[in-house]
Amino acid sequence: MAGRGVRRWMASSSMPPSPLPRFLEEQARDVAVSFTDMVESLDSSVDRSAASAFRERIRHGQHTGPTPGHAPGFVQANFVALPRSEAEDFLQFALRNPRGCPLLAVTEPGNPCPTHVAPDADLRTDIPKYWVRCQGQDVEEHTDITSLWTDDMVGFLLGCSFSWEGHLERAGHPPRQVTEGKNVPMFRTNIRNRPFGKFQGDFVVSMRPYPPEDIARVAAITATYPAAHGAPVHWGNPEALGIRTEQLDSPDWGDAVTMHPGEVPVFWACGVTSQTAVLEAAPPLAITHAPGHMFVTDVVDSQVQVSVSEDEDPGAG
Repeated sequence: MAGRGVRRWMASSSMPPSPLPRFLEEQARDVAVSFTDMVESLDSSVDRSAASAFRERIRHGQHTGPTPGHAPGFVQANFVALPRSEAEDFLQFALRNPRGCPLLAVTEPGNPCPTHVAPDADLRTDIPKYWVRCQGQDVEEHTDITSLWTDDMVGFLLGCSFSWEGHLERAGHPPRQVTEGKNVPMFRTNIRNRPFGKFQGDFVVSMRPYPPEDIARVAAITATYPAAHGAPVHWGNPEALGIRTEQLDSPDWGDAVTMHPGEVPVFWACGVTSQTAVLEAAPPLAITHAPGHMFVTDVVDSQVQVSVSEDEDPGAG
């Protein structure tokens, strides 16, 4: 049931003709980087039943937890939904901050289906946990936002680092939160995003510990996924990002993970960056995924990977 602060919001509508909806195409012209062209069409040879089945489990309340390690091989995405009046400025913000907010898909106003990345999905029901804010007020948690969706709501899907974690596992470098069955630890940094309009916020990073000798290979693998935050932004001393060393045991979002002696914290850009911007902007209504509770698309991980030749493949060997 909707909380008092958000009960007045409702509804649904049409089909996007292109990766960017018509009303936003002009806004995006000649601005920074969008990755929507990487997923203009789904690979028809891929069996997408695993992704669809996982979304169905979520839709029926059978999975309400974090999504790392689930539906392996499929791209996961951060989610932001805003009224159309706020969507144009948020689009410009995302395009100016592609490391933290790599744009994968945008829906037409009112349409809860991200047609180009998951034709049978519903963004109102297919995410395990949503955070809802009105005018920047305290978060309300929901598992279904159908009653809050208006006919002018615009949904944004942004790339997520969970999309390359399977590649790291296959290469013998499994992320710690996956092996421990936890949510990834996420931290607010002292770096401000490039602003647009009232959207700015702090840059957010996710952290995975690795031995120093593994970092070059891990960085090379993740660098081939620019639509999923790409290479690490920093490793080593967290204080350089404004994160206290002792804070590694108490992340701002997600779960603390074990750091073994000699390991180094490695930091990647994180899509929760978008949520700090939305929180500061305090729009009349903002709906996001709860950190770590992502939307699973029908896009396969390799479709958002930059092509490399066989002898250059950082995951080979």
